Amino acid sequence: MSGDETRDGVSLTNLDGPLFDGAGATKRDLVDYLDAVHERILPALRGRALSVMRVRPGQPPFMQKNVPKYTPSFVRTVTMWAEASRREVTYAVCDDRRTLLWFANQRAVEYHPALVRDHHATHLVLDLDPPEENAWELAVQVAWLVRRALDDAGLAGAVKTSGAKGLHIFVPVEEGVAAEDLAAATRALAARAERVDPALATTAFIREDREGKVFVDSTRAGGATVVAAYSPRIRPGVPVSFPVPWEDLPHVSPGDHTVHTAARLLGDRDPWAELMPPPQRLPADLIEQGHTIPVARVQAMHEGKRRARARREQ
Repeated sequence: MSGDETRDGVSLTNLDGPLFDGAGATKRDLVDYLDAVHERILPALRGRALSVMRVRPGQPPFMQKNVPKYTPSFVRTVTMWAEASRREVTYAVCDDRRTLLWFANQRAVEYHPALVRDHHATHLVLDLDPPEENAWELAVQVAWLVRRALDDAGLAGAVKTSGAKGLHIFVPVEEGVAAEDLAAATRALAARAERVDPALATTAFIREDREGKVFVDSTRAGGATVVAAYSPRIRPGVPVSFPVPWEDLPHVSPGDHTVHTAARLLGDRDPWAELMPPPQRLPADLIEQGHTIPVARVQAMHEGKRRARARREQ
């Protein structure tokens, strides 16, 4: 049986089929979960250009940025210039339950909103990417290094699981900060966290240079996206990116929060909203320091070329 039904005017099809290989969940589980948390996830998506990760039966997952031609008229869209692909992209904007249900029916599992709303940056984000071995334990230790760097700068942030093996730390910023200043402040915070304990944390963009340390990724600035709080991930068991109080980090693991458990754990609460500090002004010295730090991707590109030349000359 396909289990087709309609919710909020959206036709939902093939609900009882597996979501993807290894998911341990059906498409119905995805739809039911997103519907149950729609009041919590929509504030993170509303008004933002949205990219989604979709899965189709028997096919690898893919990132969808441009909306497909069959997108219904009730889905709001916004057209933006994509610097990476050097073209205009028409993104969906997920403002309401109906749009979210339509995405769920399209097997959109992951929701990656832009970090800007109405052309204004809203958050500074550090993405903690641990090595495979002891991933969660190391990510938690480095999260505390980042918190210390934030405290020293007079800033506060909220933390959530990435839904994979790492953590995301969000710092809300006052409207009007220039994109280049936000990026600089992010680089400076990453460098300060690394300086607290360079045996644990690294800002090395090139993977082979990380030496088993947690990568403090400072590149999520400007037009970047980060998976939303409460978004599922395309991983075995379908884990969910979930907010965690700082003091609870040592007592949880990524597998605690899945499409099967997260809605029940939330109850009527919205911990991401509860834990998020108010918007803050970025300190001038933090921005100034960041402007002296090379952009990680650019530095890595030049270093890669240098290493390639050295190999050719050997």
